[in-house]
Amino acid sequence: MKINSVTLNDFRNISEMTLCANEEVNVIYGQNAQGKTNILEALWLFTGCKSFRGSKDSEFIKFNSEFSKISLEYTDKIREKKAEIIFSDKKKAFLNGVEKKSTAEFIGEFYAVIFSPSHLSLIKDGPNVRRKFLDTAICQLKPKYAKTLSNYKKILLERNSLLKDIQYHSELYDVLDSWDEQLAKYSALIINDRIKYINLLSEKSEEIYAGISENKEKFSLKYLCGLDSLEKTDVNDIYDFMTEKIKEARKEDIIYKTTSVGPHRDDIEIKIDNMSARSFGSQGQQRSCALALKLGESEIIKDITGENPVALLDDVMSELDEKRQDYVLNHIKERQVFLTCCDPSQVLRLCKGKSFLIESGKIKEEK
Repeated sequence: MKINSVTLNDFRNISEMTLCANEEVNVIYGQNAQGKTNILEALWLFTGCKSFRGSKDSEFIKFNSEFSKISLEYTDKIREKKAEIIFSDKKKAFLNGVEKKSTAEFIGEFYAVIFSPSHLSLIKDGPNVRRKFLDTAICQLKPKYAKTLSNYKKILLERNSLLKDIQYHSELYDVLDSWDEQLAKYSALIINDRIKYINLLSEKSEEIYAGISENKEKFSLKYLCGLDSLEKTDVNDIYDFMTEKIKEARKEDIIYKTTSVGPHRDDIEIKIDNMSARSFGSQGQQRSCALALKLGESEIIKDITGENPVALLDDVMSELDEKRQDYVLNHIKERQVFLTCCDPSQVLRLCKGKSFLIESGKIKEEK
């Protein structure tokens, strides 16, 4: 998968810009707050996933502008394609001139992997960050998963609302039975997909971490969802298990007015030499774990789709020593890279490609 060009109009601080990409490495450099990350964010939106910065659509529109438009021309293994997104009162998405229902329909059309310093939160922060990483990764590969996840969240919201009122309205118990059945159904689908993905990610990430650490440390992943007692973990077995667990937790859920069982409570356990990376890992080890997870995600996309995802690296090289910089760039050398930094000399010694200077949202120089 290769990006040919990206055009931004009134996107954040960028009034008008077209970047014609190199098929290997594209270094976007400049001082902070000039628009480097905005370019990567625009590229990421074409995956069909939400902003990796957690931004709202309204934030993409430049101040005092009525709308924003981003266009992407790229080539997959079949042919050249053009995608467009327009942000205004109503967001519109187009692929090869055909309007789509939403940007979610871009899922499976364009593949990318994003890595930024904020991804250290995968190791340092709580379970919600790791669940979001897992769900985003699966959504790129399986569009139906996004719908399943959306349905689960709606049911969870409705069930939690019902739990707040049920002690005052006994007739709601029959309604709760229906919600519990749906909760178990979508829980099983989500957990099944997560288990399959973690099994793949564990294998890939272990190998990558071994390379980063020069085989001096052992990396491991485990999905924590409470199914250790199950001999088999197909969808039907998980459904039966979750049905029972939800039933067991009902009394407590009514007391505390919230749902205590389900994939919204799960986590990923990340260990180095059988010790928690979050609790005992050094800064260097935690950074290496995050890199291994993101590079592992990239390898899975390649294996499953046959497409090399575009690598979007947001200001990460400055945080790595020379050995890790070299490993990262060598590991992704077979795919197109967009890399932001303040000082291009840090990475240009390691790679061939193009560099772009950006100032105040404008490309000022191209080398």
